[in-house]
Amino acid sequence: MIFSKIKVLRSHGKQYIPDLNDVTLTEEFRGRPVLTPTDDMSDVEAAATLCPTQALSVAPFTLDLGRCLFCGECALRAPKNIRFTNDYKLGSTSREALVVTPQTEKIEFHPENIRPEIPQLFSHALKLRQVSAGGDASVEMELNATGNVNFDFGRYGVEFTASPRHSDGVVITGPISKNMAEPLDICYKAIPDPKIVIVCGSEACSGGLFSESKAVDRSFIENNRVDLWLPGAPTHPMTFIDGVMNITGKKQR
Repeated sequence: MIFSKIKVLRSHGKQYIPDLNDVTLTEEFRGRPVLTPTDDMSDVEAAATLCPTQALSVAPFTLDLGRCLFCGECALRAPKNIRFTNDYKLGSTSREALVVTPQTEKIEFHPENIRPEIPQLFSHALKLRQVSAGGDASVEMELNATGNVNFDFGRYGVEFTASPRHSDGVVITGPISKNMAEPLDICYKAIPDPKIVIVCGSEACSGGLFSESKAVDRSFIENNRVDLWLPGAPTHPMTFIDGVMNITGKKQR
């Protein structure tokens, strides 16, 4: 009986990723875009009119990942000018670093912005409280995936907790609706100092599709320091893992 079960387990192979620092995503994944200007930018102009979040700009030619929904429509409309790679290392300590230009070869993490106490205190263990501030559950599902059998981020000491009083920081998803602005602030204040603030997903970075909505209140982002910006719609687990490992000093991009 036991030998048959061992045989089945061996046939399945390894279900987890042995090294989270050595991961290559499928070519179909839409990650860091590459922008190539040409003499005729009419296709880019047409693509910019299609962009529902105004993430794409023609003059100057830029693509703001903090606004981008990664729908890929701009690349379909202007294939000579816009191409998405499978580079998932999109997070940064700087909001401005998320704006891709034709000169961008990688998303700069800017480690100089990391507060010294973060790697000193949280390099071995980091407990986070996730707050869905009006999110659609897509980013939240990807964050749940970071702890599954494939990624098993908990082996690095990074886990989500049920209470802000047991947390070292907050992970914000969603555009931050007015109804969630006060609960988010209450949660943040309940976390003991020093604490980390991570915004995860394009909606959290900029408001996304709802940035101009009267039902959105972005005052928390304006009044508090954000330690890590993670774009994506939704954010891939490896984007979250890479960003957190960099900010806690577990790796250097």
